[in-house]
Amino acid sequence: MLPTALSALLIALLELFGGKSFDDDGFRQRPPRLRFDLRHEHAVSHTGNVVFSDVRPVGGYEVTGAQHELGTRYISSFRPPSFEEHSEARMRSIRHAQSTKLPWYEDTILGPAVDSRETLLELAKMTNNAYVTPNDTAWYKLGNRWVSHYPFGWEPDADGFRGYVFATPDNSTVVLSIKGTSANVFGGGGPTAKKDKFNDNLLFSCCCARVGWTWTTVCGCYRGGWKCDQLCLEQALIDESLFYPIGTNLYNNLTYMYPHSNIWIIGHSLGGALASLLGVTFGVPVVAFESPGERLAAERLHLPSPPSTQHVTHVYHTADPIAMGTCNGVLSSCSLAGFAMETKCHLGESIVYDTVSNLSWSVDIRNHGIVTVIENVLGKPWTACDGVGREVPIPKREVDCVECYSWEFGDFPPAVAGEVSQRGGAKVYTPRSDQ
Repeated sequence: MLPTALSALLIALLELFGGKSFDDDGFRQRPPRLRFDLRHEHAVSHTGNVVFSDVRPVGGYEVTGAQHELGTRYISSFRPPSFEEHSEARMRSIRHAQSTKLPWYEDTILGPAVDSRETLLELAKMTNNAYVTPNDTAWYKLGNRWVSHYPFGWEPDADGFRGYVFATPDNSTVVLSIKGTSANVFGGGGPTAKKDKFNDNLLFSCCCARVGWTWTTVCGCYRGGWKCDQLCLEQALIDESLFYPIGTNLYNNLTYMYPHSNIWIIGHSLGGALASLLGVTFGVPVVAFESPGERLAAERLHLPSPPSTQHVTHVYHTADPIAMGTCNGVLSSCSLAGFAMETKCHLGESIVYDTVSNLSWSVDIRNHGIVTVIENVLGKPWTACDGVGREVPIPKREVDCVECYSWEFGDFPPAVAGEVSQRGGAKVYTPRSDQ
């Protein structure tokens, strides 16, 4: 044991030069609980611009239930030197098949306490609220620690990326909540449904949503049989109107508004997958609920891989066929609704609730909704964890995960005259013999 005087001196030096706070026993103090307010709405206009608007009081009063309180933890995260260098490395990989070794910077940051059921429940309520307006009966009331929120994507002409921004009273931590798919099969609809579906089918299908011969594909990369042009797929994901580029623009705008804040990103379904992709890009904490597998999309986007993605946490249950990657095939519920949800592998770590074994649930597309997670999974103590002294299942990496194994991806130029493909960043047209 070190002498008391020497221990006190070391702790003082660590606090002075390391910027960390320690208690009397020499350990870092317990992470604080945070209160978040609804500050902004965010959206994308029909012109492709990211728009923020402040959430104003309803009828002269503050928005009811617009506050959230939750626990935190310290986590390690890896950030790229800058977004510009990250984008350059990604484009170099896409266009020239050249890898660039980025100097990732490790940092210890404050993230959500994902081992706490209460914290996951509050974050799930935030993700639900990204689907509705604060005066909607479906809006969940939040704890007293989240007092400001700003909406995005709620303008009359907005038909795409949508959600809210929550912040602590001192702006030390900001949460970006991203709306998932709005469609009848998932319990909703509305003006964003068309673009939501397009992004779902492009990001989470094996090859341009080619499920069967009757399907209209969302990109021109299918080459017959089980062949798909890999470069064509990657080029299709570069379009600036897609949700990932819009998300990076939104995040950059948010860091401009809150330059000194710690930013978290959360979302449900498609929103959760986008949150994960943005979290890997910028090295910020992520909690995604019932997200489709986004690992394949990250590979096709050529996102430079950080040394670790443990700052990304997925939360889902086994009775959700979308998160489990089983809602596929011509006769599946997703396919019958026009969705090609074929991926299953997730980045980061996954907290998986086995509702099939422990609650005797049947696998059903209706179990995908965030309200089901709030009311029937996180809203009650998980008895399966009682014997191990935990509130939630242990987060685990998804190893040996395989998807789209029937497909062959490679360099397959258009085989049919008159077909358009994308190669090397440009569209290539093969004329018909009679033209």
